[in-house]
Amino acid sequence: MTSPAQKLRALIDAKEHFIAADAYSALTARIVEKVGFKAAYLGGHACSAFHYAVPDNGIFSQVEQIEQAGRIAAAIDIPLIADADTLGETVADAYHFARRYTRAGVAGIHVEDEVNPKHSTFENGLCSTADMQFRLEATARGRGGDALVIIARCDELYTSKARGGGGGSMEQAIARGKAYAEAGADVIVYPGTTPADNATLIAALPIPVCVLGPVVPGTAFALHTGWGWMGAAQLHLDRATELMDTGKVTMGTMFPRKPEFIDQAFYDDLIAEWATKTGRKTR
Repeated sequence: MTSPAQKLRALIDAKEHFIAADAYSALTARIVEKVGFKAAYLGGHACSAFHYAVPDNGIFSQVEQIEQAGRIAAAIDIPLIADADTLGETVADAYHFARRYTRAGVAGIHVEDEVNPKHSTFENGLCSTADMQFRLEATARGRGGDALVIIARCDELYTSKARGGGGGSMEQAIARGKAYAEAGADVIVYPGTTPADNATLIAALPIPVCVLGPVVPGTAFALHTGWGWMGAAQLHLDRATELMDTGKVTMGTMFPRKPEFIDQAFYDDLIAEWATKTGRKTR
């Protein structure tokens, strides 16, 4: 049987651009699969904010991310890519958590080079290239014989102005990218890039380049998050406010395709079969 990781590798090897769409829960993952996306993506901020109501700045743990990722992966047949942040603080963490992601059925993870706490008021910078190489090597060892796809996230072009840790040097970004590929990364992603930046990176690097956010021609795939979980949170806020202010909620049909997405018919039939065969009544 083809594993989720093998499915993801096949998508990448086909060299046809695809979108790994925002999936922050089992139900939303089922939705993106039914709509037709070939892969799903669980972002760190999507998971930390939606499930734990905390920011994605290093306080959100890998244990919490793996817990949600496993639930999502179990609900779909398309591969799931998960944001693994720094994959812990040591190479031992990286090895251990890579094993846990693999066992959870996650197809790919991206591992970043920022220093914690990240995306915060702390002027953090990036870890050394050598330390990131060791982190990626430990990740590769942790996946064992599995095909888990390792995506190195380099934040060199994600600068302090945008609450990142990078210095903004394209030369350094390329040097790090090559070093990460040597350490075992299968794909690399650079937040904060322009289409021109990505063209330069693609030409310079020996492994595929993907993007966080909107589709960029020439890249391998897009990890497309934000529109789903933030849209759901905003809708909930709007309706909760309306209910509080007016005592009612103005809305259309609740969710007509809900039975399809939760396998209602399958479970109804399963229960009916049991009831019939054991002489019990059915509705």
